Amino acid sequence: MNIQDIKNRFAIIGNSPLIERAIDIAMQVAPTDLSVLITGESGTGKEVFPKIIHQMSARKHGPYIAVNCGAIPEGTIDSELFGHEKGSFTGAHEARKGYFEVADGGTIFMDEVAEMPLATQARLLRVLETGEFIKVGSSKSQKTNVRVVAATNVNLQEAIARGKFREDVYYRLNTVPVIVPSLRDRKDDIPLLFRKFAADFASKYRMPSVKLNQEAEKLLTDYYWQGNVRQLKNITEQISIIEKTRDIHADTLQKYLPENSASKLPMLFKGENSGELSERDLLYKVLFDMRKDVGDLKRIVFGILQGTGDGRREMREYPPPEFHEKERAEDEKSGREGVTPPLVLRPSSPLSSEHIQAHEEVQEPLSIEDKEIEMIKNALQKYKGRRNRAAKELGISERTLYRKITRYGLEE
Repeated sequence: MNIQDIKNRFAIIGNSPLIERAIDIAMQVAPTDLSVLITGESGTGKEVFPKIIHQMSARKHGPYIAVNCGAIPEGTIDSELFGHEKGSFTGAHEARKGYFEVADGGTIFMDEVAEMPLATQARLLRVLETGEFIKVGSSKSQKTNVRVVAATNVNLQEAIARGKFREDVYYRLNTVPVIVPSLRDRKDDIPLLFRKFAADFASKYRMPSVKLNQEAEKLLTDYYWQGNVRQLKNITEQISIIEKTRDIHADTLQKYLPENSASKLPMLFKGENSGELSERDLLYKVLFDMRKDVGDLKRIVFGILQGTGDGRREMREYPPPEFHEKERAEDEKSGREGVTPPLVLRPSSPLSSEHIQAHEEVQEPLSIEDKEIEMIKNALQKYKGRRNRAAKELGISERTLYRKITRYGLEE
């Protein structure tokens, strides 16, 4: 059986070298009993490849069970996979066989394997290494002859680094990797897929098939397709049902293509050599910018005081550069981290007394004592000398008000 036969049998549309490479690897690994890890974005059609592997293996007459690890609650996944004994937990009224016992002699497809809890991963590792498992609530080990094919749209290397996935389980599953390409990586297949889906929906809903003109087909091909084949199929079905005309133009197609939130630019890998700033680097940058802004503000203020208007009069740095060099040399010698002294900007010529006087005249004198006296006077005047009400207005005790009146000489 060749690749084209596999495409026809499992309804795989496309002639991309990447999709054919994935099919070829699945065909080669099928006759063995090796574990297979299928990776690819969500919606690329990863669920087809475990079926190819199972149907082309010696286990094709045995059970085939597909398990979505992300859809099983954490508290029951061990029981679902490995079974349990009667009375092993609340609600276990009778013994139950797990998937690994039921699929003995066949294949288990574990979809979204990255969602599996770490404790369950440890149990899975034992099955992968020895073919043995223990039911929940039992102490007896059981044998099983099951082939495991796993799939995920998560980068398992990153999950391992975050402590979300066991490295030993990853290497046991990833004996043979099958990478399913995204729709963006097989653009020539997009028109073929659209025509196939349009024909299927035309037959399903008993209506003529929709067709794209040249501009619409180009728009369809250039679209980002974040949801991959699943998204393309969904949009084709919408157009087939909603549009009355069967000839689809670019303007009509555009209404069904949502704007992608994902950027088309390549993502930076969060590693040691990436351009991403750490929190410490960001803090240093903020402090540096603040120091620069303060320096600019000083320059403007001194410029105004000196009468230049725009503050661009020549300034000099204090302490001088020689001081910084001396400090750095001492820091390196002592092995301590040096701290750069603050940048102090001083005018190149002394300020005249007229400028200082003018500046001082603009400033309104601020005195807390004067403000307090004024507030006490206003409160006493408002309540016609009644100290209890004035004290309540000011938010202080009557005794404190009396002391302040005596202190400031406000007694009438």
